[in-house]
Amino acid sequence: MNLCLRGFFVLSLCALLLSGCASDNAGQTATSTPQFMAVVDIPKPQTGLVAPSSSSISPTATYMPNAEVIDVAVWLPPYLAETMGEALDDSLRGLFASSESTANIKLEVGDQNMVSQWIYALVTPFPSALQGISGDELLSRWQGVNTGTSLFVDQNTHDMFTALWGTAGTNVQVIAKDQLTDYAWTHQPALAIVPFEDLNPRWKVLPVDGLSPIRRDFDLDKYRLKIPISLISDPERVALIRSNFLIPSSNYDPSKMSIVAMTGVTALVRATAATMEKRGVLYPAQDIRDWLVDADITHISNEVPFAVDCPYPNPTQEEIRFCSADKYIQLLEDVGTDVVELTGDHFSDWGTDAMVHTLDMYRERGWSYYGGGANLAEGRKALTLENNGNRIAFIGCNAKGGSFAQASDTQPGAAVCDMDWMAGEIMRLKTDGYLAIATFQHLEYYTYFAQPDQQEDFRQMAQAGADIVSGSQAHQPQGMEFLNGSFIHYGLGNLFFDQYSYCDACRQATIDLHVFYDGHYISTELLPIEFVDYARSRPMTTEEASEFFQVLFSASGWR
Repeated sequence: MNLCLRGFFVLSLCALLLSGCASDNAGQTATSTPQFMAVVDIPKPQTGLVAPSSSSISPTATYMPNAEVIDVAVWLPPYLAETMGEALDDSLRGLFASSESTANIKLEVGDQNMVSQWIYALVTPFPSALQGISGDELLSRWQGVNTGTSLFVDQNTHDMFTALWGTAGTNVQVIAKDQLTDYAWTHQPALAIVPFEDLNPRWKVLPVDGLSPIRRDFDLDKYRLKIPISLISDPERVALIRSNFLIPSSNYDPSKMSIVAMTGVTALVRATAATMEKRGVLYPAQDIRDWLVDADITHISNEVPFAVDCPYPNPTQEEIRFCSADKYIQLLEDVGTDVVELTGDHFSDWGTDAMVHTLDMYRERGWSYYGGGANLAEGRKALTLENNGNRIAFIGCNAKGGSFAQASDTQPGAAVCDMDWMAGEIMRLKTDGYLAIATFQHLEYYTYFAQPDQQEDFRQMAQAGADIVSGSQAHQPQGMEFLNGSFIHYGLGNLFFDQYSYCDACRQATIDLHVFYDGHYISTELLPIEFVDYARSRPMTTEEASEFFQVLFSASGWR
């Protein structure tokens, strides 16, 4: 490479930034934006630059050595400088012009010569029954054609979308960034547009045209809430910036995201097992399988051991002592199981040999487990793993104790709860940099409302720092709350269990998708399901989900 590019450029820039020889800039305050004209010797590009596609933005380019001297002064609109923030090179900041009129290269919203694109999300307060919107409807709301629900944005987002979509209508309200979430919660119904990096669990992310940036099937090319950012100047100056400075290609990197699917009760017994014998082992998950498989980590709370001598299922069995045939594990394989919770009441039902056999089956498939195990020490130990750079820990216990939690120093089974010890472990895991998920097999209440004993134990784990506290015991869905930055869900309902006719609410459940990004917990999506028989559930319709969430959020004290 021509030495002028690496040598003369660095010397010129250092002289400008460090020696203070540009006398017209002397006396500027630390908060002002200085104007620098960097005289740089760079190779001419052999061909013109081509704007990259939205799926392949590159901040660098390769040029043929044929050097000439050019000068550079870069202008960014204030809102764009704030948007890209610290992601821009400090050395590039040193080339910022003090005004647009003195610049000879601009970084601005547009796709003429795209070097970056910023991803935004449409959000609503978490206790909302809204389930999505079309891009055309969102645009009409922005433009004031559709003046229904208020649309909230912070000032920077307002300016960015004004540059993209034009002047906002009167129903678009600008709220201070640090007040936006609380303001939307107290002014429902409400919609907001936020940068992807500003997501937090109290927001519900709404799909736009069916596309959501917190889902694995996200198609960025078809997504409406993205803002292209381009370098505008002659090819030589564009080449200088692209080849010598790092401009972030986006604020969104799916390789930094982990999606954990948490589920409720699984018990492949009785009428569920009898239906599987009749309709096939994979029948229960045929309508919800993709939701589970698409997650990076799929959690299953399987309460029942597998046993080689398990009898043929009896749908009217009265004895509450359970086992599952070995072949039923194909269902757990089919839904992409990664982590098995063993806190359930019935893990010890079929004796020691069945428990040891079950643990062997999990190990053979490479599945991890927690909340129970070959002995109490193994059962109490947190399960730690890393996915896409996110360090995640699972820890759980059986809060009923007694005969339900059989693990001892020498005996396999579920681990009995020691609440203070578990809270201490959560604090240790958080200190070690883990995102902590705490789960309980707790007392079972057939009510949407969390009960005082549940609240006491779940809240203790949240106050210890758990990011997620989840109830694995409920046979019907229960309420939720946010506490101390944690999301608590007292009960998800059944995933695979035969209580179809036991109560109307027993036909309802959720699969909770928890989203972690770059070491932070950023979102939860509730996927509502409805049972159609003793074994199989399906996704709720829009109308069913709206009615269900209204009841569930009311029980959470949010309505």
